[in-house]
Amino acid sequence: MIPVCFILIILHAYVNKIAIYDSFVSGAKEGIITVFKIFPTLLGLMLSVAILRESGALNFISKIFLPLAKIIGYPCEAIPLTFMRLVSSSASTSLILDIFKNHGPDSFIGRFVSIMMSCTETIFYTISVYFMSVKITKIRYTLAGALISNFFGIISSLIITKIFFHY
Repeated sequence: MIPVCFILIILHAYVNKIAIYDSFVSGAKEGIITVFKIFPTLLGLMLSVAILRESGALNFISKIFLPLAKIIGYPCEAIPLTFMRLVSSSASTSLILDIFKNHGPDSFIGRFVSIMMSCTETIFYTISVYFMSVKITKIRYTLAGALISNFFGIISSLIITKIFFHY
């Protein structure tokens, strides 16, 4: 598909008499400018993720939610992943790989976290990076809506896993 898309882009540029190299250079310049604009936000997010992981805050949060998790049948090992998923996809991937290593990808928890990862979003990363790049500062309704949809994605993942993969 990639070579076909590449050829179609070149043909489109040729037919419409677009200076393709100049367009590419202009787009690359804009991309670099955007990277410099959002770099402080990315740095802050990466630092906060590192602090969360290394300080033991995730373990503390897990202990707070442990009784509720046991009542509803939520895998306790997935609590840190649930909160990290809100902030960072790469940190979440690291946590999910640890779960796979300890329990296996075909275990109940392995399947649950796999489904959960596809039903949730890195809300704070997405809002900070994308809204920052277009200078949107009022995120109240977006944040509330995103948190609600993430909550239902997590609950739906648990229900789907319990119905189809509980053995």
